[in-house]
Amino acid sequence: MEIRQQYTFYGILLYVASTIFVLYLSMGDPEGTVWKGLFWMIQLFICINAVAKSFLQESRGRLLYFYSIAGARDFILSKLLFNALLMLVMNGVSLGLFLLMLGNPLVNPLVFMGVSMLGGVSLSLVFTFLAAIAARAQQGAALMAILGFPLVIPQLLLLSKISNIAFETVLQGGLGWMLTVLTGLDVLLVTLAIILFPFLWKD
Repeated sequence: MEIRQQYTFYGILLYVASTIFVLYLSMGDPEGTVWKGLFWMIQLFICINAVAKSFLQESRGRLLYFYSIAGARDFILSKLLFNALLMLVMNGVSLGLFLLMLGNPLVNPLVFMGVSMLGGVSLSLVFTFLAAIAARAQQGAALMAILGFPLVIPQLLLLSKISNIAFETVLQGGLGWMLTVLTGLDVLLVTLAIILFPFLWKD
């Protein structure tokens, strides 16, 4: 059903392309630090537009239909998986456009690609979980902003520090610890979603 709504998918692609094109017109070929900051901010806004709407745009009738054919854990896991795959696609498109329009300051492009994919999945897990809570609480974007700020900021800081490896020839210290923390946050979010979503699903 998500794939059949192609206007949503193409709308997100248009948003990604137009945003990066505006950055290209205004900034040209930025230095590495600015390039990295812009990339992660664009990923954040892409995730909000692409992933968060997956719950907020669902009608009550459709949710009732899902309730009749699937269990709570199956439903939330399928949403997490689908949104993670969607963010991987959007991440690849935005990274390609960034390299094409804003230059390539990366010393290790393949490493940055891996980090960006990990970051895209992490952001999608956060906003899928928050969107599920906000949709059932009927508070929409306001509740997502309140809950999302303390969760997303540490994640973006971790991703920014981890992605430094792609801009430098020397391996930075503490990289393994940061990757462990980021992976631990992802596992924690999935676990919380599996535990808490059934209580929201019953309502």
